[in-house]
Amino acid sequence: MRALWRQTRSFSPAARLLMVNQFAINLAFYMLMPYLATHLADDLGLAAWTVGLVLGMRNLSQQGMFLIGGTLADRYGYRAPIIAGCLLRTAGFALLGSVDSLPALLAASAATGFAGALFNPAVRAYLAAEAGGRRVDAFAAFNVYYQAGMLLGPLVGLALLAADFAAVCTAAAAIFAALTVLQWRALPARRGGVERGRDSVLAQWRTVVANRPFLLFSGAMIGSYVLTFQVYLALPLAADLALGVDGSKATTGLFVLSAAVAVAGQLRLTGWAGRVWTPSRALVRGLAAMGAAFVPLALLPRSGAVAQLVALAVAAAVLAAAGAVVYPFEMDTVVTLARGRLVATHYGLYNTVSGLGITLGNLAVGALWDYAARHDAPYLPWLALAATGLLCAAAVHRLARTGRLPRPAEEAAASPA
Repeated sequence: MRALWRQTRSFSPAARLLMVNQFAINLAFYMLMPYLATHLADDLGLAAWTVGLVLGMRNLSQQGMFLIGGTLADRYGYRAPIIAGCLLRTAGFALLGSVDSLPALLAASAATGFAGALFNPAVRAYLAAEAGGRRVDAFAAFNVYYQAGMLLGPLVGLALLAADFAAVCTAAAAIFAALTVLQWRALPARRGGVERGRDSVLAQWRTVVANRPFLLFSGAMIGSYVLTFQVYLALPLAADLALGVDGSKATTGLFVLSAAVAVAGQLRLTGWAGRVWTPSRALVRGLAAMGAAFVPLALLPRSGAVAQLVALAVAAAVLAAAGAVVYPFEMDTVVTLARGRLVATHYGLYNTVSGLGITLGNLAVGALWDYAARHDAPYLPWLALAATGLLCAAAVHRLARTGRLPRPAEEAAASPA
């Protein structure tokens, strides 16, 4: 914690505020969202397809609108979308706890999703601009706050559920209301990357879409998001198979372990990787390690419950550690490929591409899981996930070798201080 405190204090007040802001955003979000499906099904008695529709609306309105959020941030400055997103999520969370009709629930879910699309690209672009040549350090510290919010949020939400779901929603909305006021009063204005009177929105988008190295990098990184998401999909499915009714407890443990590894190891891993590798090499090795996290599960597909649990824990821990290596250099590479212009719009498109990749990837993983069950080949999903990590690493390595990623001389400016 002392290292995190020193790292945080080394940045400007605006950067520190953005980091604390992200902790509170994730704290409030994960207080509520893990329990929303149960509330909709059990408390409100909605059919399963309706629950899926409400949850899907949040994901669609966020992933589908990231590009809009990034575009607005570059045109109107980073501060306004951050404040607007916090205010909109305040309203969305408050509404989720007080309505029971499907149209109102869909509206609330859409509001919470669009709120994320507003502030996510703006926060990252603002932090990148504020950190200057220390972007990798800044994103490493930022990810600690991000993961800490994910770690504590479900625990706080579980405690508040002792009252009722409305109490969870009220507390989450109150956090976002406080964030709205805090950003309004304390976050300095910072311009985006475009003059409103000079470039149209379509011109912004054409500039980003014409950035071929950025598009290639976005495509190469899709698999990393599919792998990261398996903490919510494949690992829980495996825990249920191995432990039966105790699978949900194991899943909670894996989620906590994953976040704890990222919180405890992020700064050390980033500092070490920055000393021994260039950013592109850190990305390649981190992606390969993400794929390797699934190898123990492929080697022990029919072992006992204890061995399966150990393999799941190893997979979650290695996946979190490798992701901690990748994340700061990944975020920095996006800024470098954007050449410092239209950074929020680049982040917006990057998030949209990764969100689409998660959706398609999860469909593929689910289909492969069913196929493996029918054909008595439980190792297949894990081998496919391991191969995905290797393919992503190979793709990024290829981009670096062909000059489409920053050269070591260019990367030096973004290396940890």
